[in-house]
Amino acid sequence: MVPCARASRVWAVTERPTVEMWTDGACKGNPGVGGWGAWMRYGDHERELFGGEPVTTNNRMELTAVIEGLRALTKPCDVVLHVDSMYVMNGVTKWIAGWKRNGWRTGDKKPVKNQELWQALDTETARHTISWVWVKGHAGDPGNERADQLANRGVDEVRARA
Repeated sequence: MVPCARASRVWAVTERPTVEMWTDGACKGNPGVGGWGAWMRYGDHERELFGGEPVTTNNRMELTAVIEGLRALTKPCDVVLHVDSMYVMNGVTKWIAGWKRNGWRTGDKKPVKNQELWQALDTETARHTISWVWVKGHAGDPGNERADQLANRGVDEVRARA
């Protein structure tokens, strides 16, 4: 219990849940049919998410996987987020602050590609404390392999609807 600084009441300190998450995007053709996948683990609980789009790019699917994974969390969490996309990793950890400061323009004054997805990702990351972990894709990381399988299920679902 921690005393409240402004009153004599005592507030309970609650720990935020720690969720491990792996995300991946897939695209058959670029642009082409795409899918995204997210696999989450919290204690003994696991959750799989996936989806896709008929005409998209790999970068859009990589972003969508992270957005949908974070969006699925019902309360603020500490998230250890494993991605195999340097585009997503650098975008969040290095570039986004400058894009926002420059009105969603790049250093050479061009509009940021996938701006609506970056804005959605910015909204979702603000809800959580995230530790970003880059993993090499298709290199045997079990979580990454599972996220890749889910992304490909997203592609298969889109193809089945066509």
